[in-house]
Amino acid sequence: MASDNMESSSSMAVEPESRNKANVIELYKALASGDAGIVAGLLAGDLEWWFHGPPHCQHMMRVLTGESVYTDFKFEPRSITAIDDCVIAEGWEGAQAYWVHVWTLKDGMITQFREYFNTWLTVKDLRPVDWEIRHDSPTLWQSQPRDLAKRSLPGLLLAI
Repeated sequence: MASDNMESSSSMAVEPESRNKANVIELYKALASGDAGIVAGLLAGDLEWWFHGPPHCQHMMRVLTGESVYTDFKFEPRSITAIDDCVIAEGWEGAQAYWVHVWTLKDGMITQFREYFNTWLTVKDLRPVDWEIRHDSPTLWQSQPRDLAKRSLPGLLLAI
């Protein structure tokens, strides 16, 4: 009986990550098909946005605000990873365009968006474990653009 409780509590812990990842996948599909209704339904009205990269490369924010259409720059994620309330999508097109999107969700709604363009990104968990102070912060995610492995890009550390 105790093992049944552990399994159900374990699956409950994974459920929000899976739902968040599914919502971000749905967002990219809606953007690709031009379904503004689904996009609007997934984004909070007061979406917080942060960008790092060349100013002319703020492609996703231009799409989300309606300044440009999705066909101007296509975001086709090559990997999507859920970590707690964050979902990280990574994509690249040849040697000139590499991007990472970090979406933060609350109750299934996207509340924060961080866009990194032509920037290596490492995500680390800096939260203390209970009362102990952590001296080695585990890396939760790291950029892996295979097409750009030999290219020099600025690097950033995202702490969660």
